[in-house]
Amino acid sequence: MTKPILYDQDNDTLQAVLKELGQPAFRLKQLEEGLYQHRYLDFDEFTTLPKSLLEALAERFTLFPIEDKNEIISRDKQTEKFLFKLQDDNLIETVLMHYEERHTACISTQVGCPMGCVFCATGQMGYTRNLTAGEILSQIIFCMRRLEADGKNLTNVVYMGMGEPFLNYEEVMSSIARLIDQKGLNFGARRITISTVGILPRIRQFTEAKSQVNLALSLHAPNDKLRSTLVPSNEFYPLKSLIEASKKYTDYTHRRVLIEYALIDGVNDTLALADELATLLHGMLCLVNLIALNPAQDGSLKGSPREKVEAFRDRLMKRGIQTTIRLKRGIEINAGCGQLATSQKGK
Repeated sequence: MTKPILYDQDNDTLQAVLKELGQPAFRLKQLEEGLYQHRYLDFDEFTTLPKSLLEALAERFTLFPIEDKNEIISRDKQTEKFLFKLQDDNLIETVLMHYEERHTACISTQVGCPMGCVFCATGQMGYTRNLTAGEILSQIIFCMRRLEADGKNLTNVVYMGMGEPFLNYEEVMSSIARLIDQKGLNFGARRITISTVGILPRIRQFTEAKSQVNLALSLHAPNDKLRSTLVPSNEFYPLKSLIEASKKYTDYTHRRVLIEYALIDGVNDTLALADELATLLHGMLCLVNLIALNPAQDGSLKGSPREKVEAFRDRLMKRGIQTTIRLKRGIEINAGCGQLATSQKGK
């Protein structure tokens, strides 16, 4: 059987464990410093803790629950993709992207994904389970350590990897709490983005939390008929309700929503649909982020050519909708949006 993950334990639990082991109160601070400030990956690195305590903790807990099984680097060296094996042998992928002044970790929240979006490789591989907060945090810590070895720092975290974050809401928010805690990883909330295809109850819950974390909504179509063919969950949470919830989010938090729109050649990239999207988003505090669909493994859907992407952007801008075109990263190593997929078990 697998051991509980140390990064899954909250402050009260760790305090109780240390008390049970007969340790003085100050050991908690030393343990937390090792976990979050120093980001140790092995119990032997905790040199301030007595060996007897480390042995007792190692018997009870797994410190770092992900194993780096494979790494692929893009030709331009701007994207790294990591294949991690979990304690139960399931596999996930994490992507680290490098920009001129930014280093962004794209992390996974589930093994697979249950949403079944037709253009997404993760959605097509099916769903196995949610990740724990500790498994999510471990991906971030791994990326932090990788960058620090080169004298660099992680600047942004996007919950846009494998899985639908809002179907794993409690663990995702638990990981974020420790990510932004000053006694945790002390990472800025405004440098974190959660992407969802639109799980309505969780959007409402996230709104009420009044978090400074950014919200991204994967829209991909401006009407229910088209969106339902691309994003099956639209049958449960149609556009009208999602847009209303998004507007309430912006009204309540005064933060804009990032609207993600993958342009598929001949499917959702006409100027008429751009006009429809502009009408749908009218009056909302938002930024539309366009990207030509990344190549699918079966080649059934193709991304829109550059001229169509630019024309779509220009039409939205003309209609008063702030719009950008996302810079692509790691396409040839299947590290782009919608390309992450693994076999479900690893050795």
